[in-house]
Amino acid sequence: MTTLDELFVRLREATTPTEIETLQNGIWQIWLTTDDLLLDKHLEAGMRALAAGNYTQAIADFTTLIELRPTYAEGWNKRATAYYLRGEYRASLDDVRETLRREPRHFGALAGWANMLRAIADDRGTLRVLLRLEALCPHWPGLQGQLREVRDQLGELDD
Repeated sequence: MTTLDELFVRLREATTPTEIETLQNGIWQIWLTTDDLLLDKHLEAGMRALAAGNYTQAIADFTTLIELRPTYAEGWNKRATAYYLRGEYRASLDDVRETLRREPRHFGALAGWANMLRAIADDRGTLRVLLRLEALCPHWPGLQGQLREVRDQLGELDD
């Protein structure tokens, strides 16, 4: 069995989109494991509600999950996604921060955060978050182009 730390080491070294996707999927599998049937029930219900576009129900399920296990980063991340899709960006950003407090390497939360910062034209903030993502996976598809665009916006030269 590969550990989360091993997957992140391999992700940092990965260069092809297929390899990166495979490693990300392995990481997601670990992140989505609660080892608790009650937590799994709320996670699965929330994910079904999210997929169905019932964001209010998804938020309720993920909130219950967070209340039952506040240390579980993926509960916070999933609720951040539901808030984002419902248009509640401040609540989403708050949950992204909670996700990253529990799992600083959460590339999904970082990518979402960068998208939100980009949408509000916070180029400096976007650059900081994208650099954190680059530290995890320098060959993330499209990342170098995003970094160039943000640096151009800021009038900075590439390092």
